[in-house]
Amino acid sequence: MNSFITLFYKEILRVWKVSFQTVLSPVLTSLLYLLIFSHVLEQHVEVYPGVRYTAFLIPGLVMMSVLQNAFANSSSSLIQSKITGNIVFVLLAPIAYGEFFAAYVLASVLRGLVVGSGVYLAALGFAQPPLQFPLWIITFAVLGSAMLGALGVIAGIWAEKFDQLAGFQNFIIVPLTFLSGVFYSIHSLPSFWQELSRFNPFFYMIDGFRYGFFGLSDISPWLSLAVVSGCTAAMTLLTLALLKSGYKLRH
Repeated sequence: MNSFITLFYKEILRVWKVSFQTVLSPVLTSLLYLLIFSHVLEQHVEVYPGVRYTAFLIPGLVMMSVLQNAFANSSSSLIQSKITGNIVFVLLAPIAYGEFFAAYVLASVLRGLVVGSGVYLAALGFAQPPLQFPLWIITFAVLGSAMLGALGVIAGIWAEKFDQLAGFQNFIIVPLTFLSGVFYSIHSLPSFWQELSRFNPFFYMIDGFRYGFFGLSDISPWLSLAVVSGCTAAMTLLTLALLKSGYKLRH
């Protein structure tokens, strides 16, 4: 337990030391998205009856920030440790692979939730979406950030250079996020793209998270919960298996 606490503290301290980059910068980026899209589309788009487009957009931007920053936290920490060589000090310590996993993922969840909270609070100056079901909001935020934190560990283990990690993020994480319904409802898409969106796990995270605000969603929130829970469990098992084997870390 002491090993877990020490590693978790190290990760939190790392985020805090560069908080302008890890917290304030993504909050500002999301606000720019909100400013531009709300200004252009506010008077032209009504996704749900009686819901302004700006209000609709805020939960999507919050969840997008949660997911992207959870992934960035664990992946960037691991690749930096591998390239600088200080990962050896973590591996030599008497820490179980389960504790290693928990420290990195929980730190990622915490960063994702902090950034998401910052985006939400800053966005209240534009619109104030209702909070119909706060428990659903918290559930999807925690599950989604845990899944992306675990995926970040996988990416950090796999990548050997910064450009490989950047490729993972730019060609997988960013497209899946932007095509998940952050800025639109999938019902506005042609039927082919609607069906294709259902194979994107990020869509279920965004849609379930937005349901917690409005009580409205594109699909059943229970289906979203089942998909997100299953994907999070799968990422957890895969990450634990990689850590246990020592893939690209101990061998």
